[in-house]
Amino acid sequence: MTESIKTIVYTCPYVPPEWIAAHGFRPRRLIPLPTDGASIAPRAEGLCPYARAFVNDAAAGADGIVVTTLCDQMRRVYDLLVRRSDVPAFLLNVPKTWQTVVAQRLYIDELKRLGRFLVQLGGRAPLQEELAKAMIESAGCAVHNACVAGILPARAEGVPPSDRGRDARDTRGQDALDTGGTHRTSKVPVAIVGGPLMQRDRLLFDLIEESGGCVVLDATETGRRGQRRAFDRRRLIENPFMELADAYFSIPDASRRPNSELYLWLKEELTQTEARGVIFHHYVWCDVWRAELSRLKEWVGLPVLGLDSDGHPETNLARSRTRIRAFLEMLQ
Repeated sequence: MTESIKTIVYTCPYVPPEWIAAHGFRPRRLIPLPTDGASIAPRAEGLCPYARAFVNDAAAGADGIVVTTLCDQMRRVYDLLVRRSDVPAFLLNVPKTWQTVVAQRLYIDELKRLGRFLVQLGGRAPLQEELAKAMIESAGCAVHNACVAGILPARAEGVPPSDRGRDARDTRGQDALDTGGTHRTSKVPVAIVGGPLMQRDRLLFDLIEESGGCVVLDATETGRRGQRRAFDRRRLIENPFMELADAYFSIPDASRRPNSELYLWLKEELTQTEARGVIFHHYVWCDVWRAELSRLKEWVGLPVLGLDSDGHPETNLARSRTRIRAFLEMLQ
């Protein structure tokens, strides 16, 4: 009887699934679905809804959990896992600065430390050829699609299709964007910008379509923005580990200092997708993304609608519908 492959769960885009797969585990990037009867972090804990949903969802079905220091809420998630769960957890330190050699070396050292954690869980230290193979499979949409595009195995039906890859077609209206970036519909093309989205935040996509719009760019952490750059094939063969680290460390985010790369990335993507407006989404507890709203309005050169969420969109559905409808009517 063959032994089943253990699953390592994570949610932060700075955790390379190829590194986990090369150690002999099944990586699973989790976009959480809040459930009743939470056992690790009940509602009274004061966590942001995404962090609370992740810690409860991850602890219920994983052999190991990787959390990063990207935000203070996730730091607390790690503390809760250590104190209240038997599932092994690892805290990956992701430097906020990114332009210095020291910051890059710290991230590389953290990935090596993650590797030692995976070996302790029963994994194998990968040879260079094994890591290169995992990365090549990822570039060919094997590992990468399984770990990033198919992030929600049993309950992925409602996940925004933009989370499944850049060329995916949205059954709720994103097919308005062809592979060349031109629009073939009367719907108003808009971009969504912000931090991570939970599964039930898909209501946001539904409201946009119902109001006459279509999402041509999902620039949230769980969308297009949270994907690594393409691997350089030459560097992949010569030094796969260093290429892996560089590809993931370069992901743009509001938490980086400076976060100029986020705006450079947005400028290019907004131009290519021809978005006519931006819907900016953040949770009310997220100080990092909330602080970016004013700067985005000044910088982007497009109309911006700010939407905050307490993690329960059904409670303010009417308010969101009214604001989105008015915003899209203005863009028409």
